[in-house]
Amino acid sequence: MTAKLEELVSIPVEKRSGVKTDFYPYKIEFILDQLALSAKQEELIEKQIVNQFIDLDLITTTQLHSFIFRALKDNDLAKQANIYEDYFQKDQEKFARATNVQLNIERLFDRNEEVVHENANKDSNIFNTQRDLEAGVASRAMGLKMLPEIVAKSHMRGDIHWHDLDYSPVTPETNCCLIDFDEMLSNGFKIGNAWVASPRSIQTATAQMSQIIANVASLQYGGCSANRIDQLLAPYAEINYKKHLADAQKWIATDLQDEFAREKTRKDIYDAMQALEYEINTLYSSQGQTPFTTINFGLGTSWIEREIQKSILEIRIKGLGKEHRTAIFPKLTFTIKRGLNLNPNDPNYDIKELALECSTKRMYPDLLMYDKIKEITGSFKTPMGCRSFLQGWKDESGKEVNSGRMNLGVVTVNLPRIALESKGDKDLFWSIFEEKMQICHTALEYRIERTKQAKPENAPLLYMYGAFGKRLKKTDSIDELFKNERATVSLGYIGLYEVCTEFYGPKWEHNQEAHDFAETIVKELHEKCLKWAKESGYHYSLYSTPAESLTDTFCRDDLDKFGSIPNITEKEYYTNSFHYDVRKHPTPFEKLTFEEVFPKYAAGGFIHYCEYPNLRQNPKALEAVWDWAYDHVGYLGTNTSIDQCFKCGFKGEFNATARGFVCPECGNHDPQFCDVVKRTCGYLGNPQQRPMIHGRHVEIASRRKNMTSEMIQHAAKYERAKQSDSQRMVKQGPQS
Repeated sequence: MTAKLEELVSIPVEKRSGVKTDFYPYKIEFILDQLALSAKQEELIEKQIVNQFIDLDLITTTQLHSFIFRALKDNDLAKQANIYEDYFQKDQEKFARATNVQLNIERLFDRNEEVVHENANKDSNIFNTQRDLEAGVASRAMGLKMLPEIVAKSHMRGDIHWHDLDYSPVTPETNCCLIDFDEMLSNGFKIGNAWVASPRSIQTATAQMSQIIANVASLQYGGCSANRIDQLLAPYAEINYKKHLADAQKWIATDLQDEFAREKTRKDIYDAMQALEYEINTLYSSQGQTPFTTINFGLGTSWIEREIQKSILEIRIKGLGKEHRTAIFPKLTFTIKRGLNLNPNDPNYDIKELALECSTKRMYPDLLMYDKIKEITGSFKTPMGCRSFLQGWKDESGKEVNSGRMNLGVVTVNLPRIALESKGDKDLFWSIFEEKMQICHTALEYRIERTKQAKPENAPLLYMYGAFGKRLKKTDSIDELFKNERATVSLGYIGLYEVCTEFYGPKWEHNQEAHDFAETIVKELHEKCLKWAKESGYHYSLYSTPAESLTDTFCRDDLDKFGSIPNITEKEYYTNSFHYDVRKHPTPFEKLTFEEVFPKYAAGGFIHYCEYPNLRQNPKALEAVWDWAYDHVGYLGTNTSIDQCFKCGFKGEFNATARGFVCPECGNHDPQFCDVVKRTCGYLGNPQQRPMIHGRHVEIASRRKNMTSEMIQHAAKYERAKQSDSQRMVKQGPQS
């Protein structure tokens, strides 16, 4: 940054929209650098800019643009002036194209890859998905016009990302939620023309749940979750048990009556949970996709609650249909709690063993560590969909409330761009950081205000019939469910790895100074959220963005702007949130140790993944990681190879190629005859439905293969530790 341009920093800049911002010299410097001027020419142009504007009280972007163009011309730099003008015109044209509804619909009809393959869980060949995509491209164009101009253009340029533009802000929908199933099943609800009474069996309860899920998914654009489903459904299974016991008392000998009733109830529970699994996987919401659904279980202790837990896991292990495919939904989150199911002497340890088997074969369940979730978020609950967590909250009577709360949306900042723009200057990094935070704040404020414009009758199941807890009247303000920090709105971030690579080089993970810098960035993001919440009365939460497509989009934007930069843009993808670089080969313990500090700041959204080889024959290796992780992280996912080929019978890791995933044994890549399941965002997905975009899966597969011997060694240590003292709580796992 030159001293001359710094002389203008006290003069405000008015954008074409009328918004006033600070003067940022780095933006002028970047423009001049792109024009490949000599040092002398740059100095001359900068001096002229300072002389032109130093005595003004306000600078407009129109004035600044015109003067730079004229100054280049006047200094015999006509070629550079034309390049500058061409860059400006292309920027204007890009925005014009993005806001052109007709043009964007034509791109969809032309089967543009970016449009039809944006979501790995949406099949763009299906009519209702096509209709959703048509509405989505129109909504994006209209939404950009609705957003504050500084937000819309920052989104278009890749400085920030307004999530779910295909739904919001055109419709004032909410994002994700924890559905209040307990309230709805207890008190009844209305869908369409039918009033639905409280269920009188577990089969009816799960049938009602599937209808609720389908309708909630159609009234919002994010995921929905059921918290503590084993405890939620137990009272309805108890009704089954009492009916069967009454029958037994009429027809069965006294000493067999209880066991008869229990056995019949077990069958009812299994059938009900299997029906729920199939119903969710065969539903299509108005968004043209299976509802993104999460169910949580594991804390129940009664025999009925245990049977519900076991049924969920056994059904998932069995798989869907005659080919036993891996179910994509619902996402399963299993709660581990010390004294309940963590250790061999705990009463529900057998269910943890079943969860281990399920994870080795189906990747799910992901784990919620009870004590750590309470420590990080203030109360125990499952995430809303993928990884968005509510914070502990009590109503006016002091009662803790989790179910029935929601998130109003996410805006993500492109952290690697800030680092690249700062060119290794940390003072400049923080200056640009402040600028981008102001834009994010403006965007999130608009999210809140736009969402508040909905009326209860726009989404009656959410606002009037219990899905969001409190039941409102038509004339009520839906802000009653948002204000006083009941709802969350989220600031997201991407690319901590790339930021620190710019400042410390690509192998910074074991550099304490670099790690501290990464922590400081996340802490500063958290502090912004606290400040905005205090000022507004709405809960701003920090969210560790998982969006797979955004890691590509941001990187492509920066590749265009900065060129190919080793270990940053050359990879053609950025790293999700705080995660360890996927190209490296840490043990699970190294990876979790590196990542565990960040969720305490990013409590509004986080998850940790570990990559494993095929562990079907060695679940104890996975348990070694689970037990060690209990006191270190709150939310842990398993990534392992579970692909299946139905032509040759191969099970394991398919090869990632330019034409999709291919069976390594027979070369099969036909989705009809194989089951390829990978993590996409926080959910599982079928990546065969879209072309391979980048090499992350290749790198992950390589890392898994290098991990086998290490995992076996750690598992052996773990088993020896258990055998030496079976009563000892496992607080320290194998050291990496």
